[in-house]
Amino acid sequence: MTTAKNQYHPQIVFHPGETLAEKLDELGMGPKEFAIRTGKPEKTVIAVMKGKSRITPEMAVQFEHVLKIPAHFWLNMQRHYDEHLAREEREVKLAESANWTRKFPIADMVKKGWIRARNSMEEKTSELLGFFSISNPSAWEDYYFNQQLKVAFRISLAHTKEPYAISAWLRRGELQAAELPSRPYNEKRFKEVLPILRNIMANHPKHFFRQLQEICLDAGVKVVHTPCIKKAPINGSTRWLNDTPLIQLTGRYKRNDIFWFTFFHEAGHILLHGKKDIFLENIDYSDVDREKEKEADHFAIQWTFSQEEQADMTKRFNGTEQDVIAMAKEFNTHPAIIIGRMQHEGLVSHTFGRRFFEVVEFDH
Repeated sequence: MTTAKNQYHPQIVFHPGETLAEKLDELGMGPKEFAIRTGKPEKTVIAVMKGKSRITPEMAVQFEHVLKIPAHFWLNMQRHYDEHLAREEREVKLAESANWTRKFPIADMVKKGWIRARNSMEEKTSELLGFFSISNPSAWEDYYFNQQLKVAFRISLAHTKEPYAISAWLRRGELQAAELPSRPYNEKRFKEVLPILRNIMANHPKHFFRQLQEICLDAGVKVVHTPCIKKAPINGSTRWLNDTPLIQLTGRYKRNDIFWFTFFHEAGHILLHGKKDIFLENIDYSDVDREKEKEADHFAIQWTFSQEEQADMTKRFNGTEQDVIAMAKEFNTHPAIIIGRMQHEGLVSHTFGRRFFEVVEFDH
């Protein structure tokens, strides 16, 4: 996150009207005479002198001719004063936003390096606003609750259990995606690389995620790993950022079979469901389309361990780990994928083949 450095904001800033009053007093010129000389109404001059009205560019030029003080002097004073008032008003609003700030898992966001540690509640609020690139909590509500910018965010988090934590997780994914250069999305190319990705799944090499990310980027699909944050137990998400699809994964259960199923599930959303939806896995939200979730599940099943392959496996399975190893090689999948499916469907015990489950570790 970038921040302005070496900025000085004076604590006391005077309205330029005070300087004007001092100058007129020095010249022995009253507001009536000055008003006549500048062609401005006397009440306007008096309002400026009392700090109740602004000096406009037109007025500054007129003052220049009468007082021999450059117009930019008056305009700079007015600008500094206006900025001072705006900052004072912002400080008040930041203090009033404490309740909004407390709803976010600030400590966890700091621990993960998403935002910087701050002491005061006002500073924490300012840090959050910078993280979301918004000016106030109302803008956050318009974006995440009221969907006022539907081209970017098309669902409402208003009725989820933890909208604040979820929004933080989603925003982190956007920031990660912005750092990834990619080609324009190519649907044909993405379909072509799916078999390559299945090979990576079957072998699950040490740097699997880097390979997955690079291959997808080549097809114009961004894949990021965003760790789970407190109160947002998400497996993954799919959405489009402008014309670029983004798959955001947590690796929540740290198991390779669950990770790969989630990835292919999200890939299914991209290929089957277009740009108009946002999909959040393991989260209940008002816009969820159950039928599309079923379609994405079926897509993931076909690319990890298809129903046909499972039927074939069931016929020939003699209950040994060697059977699983042989079938995984034959079907080009990972033994953990097969065992996870069989455990899920109650075909083997949850202790069977545990050694095949690999811990998912991400290299960044």
